[in-house]
Amino acid sequence: MQGLGNDYVYVNCFEEKVEAPTLAAKKVSDRHFGVGSDGLILICPSDRADCRMEMYNADGSRGAMCGNGIRCVAKYAYEAGLVKHADMSVETDSGIRHVKCRPENGKVRLVEVDMGTPVVGEREAFLWGKRELFFTPVDMGNPHAVFFDEGEELPEVTCFGPAVEKSSRFPGGVNVEAIHVENGRTLSMRVWERGSGETMACGTGACASFAAARTLGFVGDTGTVKLLGGDLEIFWPGPGEPLRMTGPAVEVFRGEIAL
Repeated sequence: MQGLGNDYVYVNCFEEKVEAPTLAAKKVSDRHFGVGSDGLILICPSDRADCRMEMYNADGSRGAMCGNGIRCVAKYAYEAGLVKHADMSVETDSGIRHVKCRPENGKVRLVEVDMGTPVVGEREAFLWGKRELFFTPVDMGNPHAVFFDEGEELPEVTCFGPAVEKSSRFPGGVNVEAIHVENGRTLSMRVWERGSGETMACGTGACASFAAARTLGFVGDTGTVKLLGGDLEIFWPGPGEPLRMTGPAVEVFRGEIAL
């Protein structure tokens, strides 16, 4: 399934068991010798919520949360009858997230997610070669470094993203967003995801970027984040409040792989 081109291989672990998911994630994610994806997501039973999402990046590392992924988890759980109601709770490594599917004729195309409360830090400098770039750190249950092209054009995120991801400033790695403010309600974004490289979209990254932009006064409560794979709608009333994200979830195909 994919959300804005952010594609993962999903396994229904109500019925299947994945041995060594770290190794499985590496194999299925390989676009030449596997299925090809940004990672592996397991849809599992939960004793705390309607279901649980276990996420692994393309390099096998464990991810705490994925905004595009959780929409696809909710779509599958509803359509497969794992969860009988369109409003559901999904357990993640970042806590329980509340999700609202919007079914049409039994099929879910749009999903709204309570992404939790963003924690926006103070702007910091990052020295990339001889150039000083400024970013705003944001915690969305996973870490983000949001760079805005204020006054001058940013380098391609594929150029500076790897250096930021592996910086000693972020011992566990970080997701890197490069943002252009189009107007008071629209941001365009490129993202370098830790463990996966540049992806078509990142849901938590879009939320982190919008939260940083609102904190800096670039946007209001409601707006659109434009990614390579499409658009996400974001609503955030401000500090201390939960942020809501709405976007598509699409099934591409089903199959089997010999691990």
